[in-house]
Amino acid sequence: MRKIYFTAVSLCICQLVVSQIPNLPDISRPQTSGLGNYYNNNYGSPTARKSYTPTMPSHSRSVQSNDYDTRVNSRNNAIMQDIERDIAEVRQAEFRRWVENGRNMPFDLPSLSGKAGTQSYYDAYNKLTAMDSENYSLGDVNFTVENAFYDNKQDLKSFKSGIQKTAKQLLQKMKERKQDTESNVSKNLMLFEYFSKDMNLGGTTHKAFEYDFKDYMGEKDWSKMFVSKLLKTGSGQCHSLPQYYLMLAEAMGAEAYLSLAPNHSYVRFMDDEMQYRNIELTNGMFSTDTSLLESGYIKSEALQSKIYMDNLTKKELLGMAYFDLARGYVRKFGYDEFVNKVIDKALELYPNGIAPNMEKANVEQVRLLSGLKRLGINPDDKRDIERASYFPRANELFQQLQEQDKKIDELGYTEMPAYAYESWLAGLKTEKNKQESEALLQKIHLYQLQKQKERQEQETVKKAQEKKKQDTKPKYIPIDPNKL
Repeated sequence: MRKIYFTAVSLCICQLVVSQIPNLPDISRPQTSGLGNYYNNNYGSPTARKSYTPTMPSHSRSVQSNDYDTRVNSRNNAIMQDIERDIAEVRQAEFRRWVENGRNMPFDLPSLSGKAGTQSYYDAYNKLTAMDSENYSLGDVNFTVENAFYDNKQDLKSFKSGIQKTAKQLLQKMKERKQDTESNVSKNLMLFEYFSKDMNLGGTTHKAFEYDFKDYMGEKDWSKMFVSKLLKTGSGQCHSLPQYYLMLAEAMGAEAYLSLAPNHSYVRFMDDEMQYRNIELTNGMFSTDTSLLESGYIKSEALQSKIYMDNLTKKELLGMAYFDLARGYVRKFGYDEFVNKVIDKALELYPNGIAPNMEKANVEQVRLLSGLKRLGINPDDKRDIERASYFPRANELFQQLQEQDKKIDELGYTEMPAYAYESWLAGLKTEKNKQESEALLQKIHLYQLQKQKERQEQETVKKAQEKKKQDTKPKYIPIDPNKL
């Protein structure tokens, strides 16, 4: 149930033109007109005799009045043009400063190192990078990741001793049942029983693990993803259950693998018929490849790129641990460039990992949106987003985001909604699937018994041949020199 813990990476910033960085526009200066000539205005003769007889306005006075109004309007228009010119010059200067400052502005995400607890994650990253990617303890890796979330307050010795104790008890159980402790299949079947059924172990009753349907994605409580939570409560989900299985398998010397499906992870091992078998720990059953494909969210491209239904190598499994470290950091503190550093390491180890690839897209999206916000650009406004084209770094980030989005599509990813995952998971518990699981388990058991019988017969024949060889071998009889 590995949800891809990300928001959609497509933004309305797709309207951004990234092909060319435009030059700054030149704002034209308004053209001023003449203010007119007011020195020879004639408002009437001062010597004219005063008359009290009302008269109609003459045509000449009307023309004079119109000329005056025209000159006043012209002068006012000239003044307004001067004001608009000055405003335009100020705006142009401000715009140039905004563009210049934006082009010099770093787009890196602000560091969150000042927050309490981040140092624990820095320490965890350093510990992971010091490990041999081909030869490491999964218990050590898992503890390192979870302990960072708990601010380095967990006890490694206690955690590992608990795993070792359970592994020894399971091997002892196999000896009591006279099962082959050297058989990889037998050890995996014992582990399957330990997870799916109640069992008397070390004088106490171990209860079968349950699936925790409450906040199984860790949306509210990220510790729901942890093995330490599983051990404490007896319930987990498809992240913690397979992780714990693989830790016990490692301690028992058994070979098993982690495999992924949409929003999901499960365990695989090879049986005596050289067939890989799927263990579904969320419901304690064996599942088939067909049941995984029936979800409808696994495309042929996903199978070709091996992002689903394939065994993870040691390197790829470590890459997923880096991804878990990054997600825990984000859930606790948020995004900064440390997350990008961790995800880059995850992709170095697991280039086609769909989870780290999507988290890489998340980092690039958050970085771009953070930069646009600091520039005062609203990414939801199609007209406003066009202003981002003045900034080469914004264009570069957008192109990187597009390329990452394209890579995710090419890997064959299809988003599986939570309701679809829950429906698929519930569908695994049908009576038909239960019967198929029991039949498959019985088949594995029978084939295992057959192989065990064959091995015993071969051992018997081998011993008989060795005894016969010893019996037919010429014996040396020493000669007593006194009897010569």
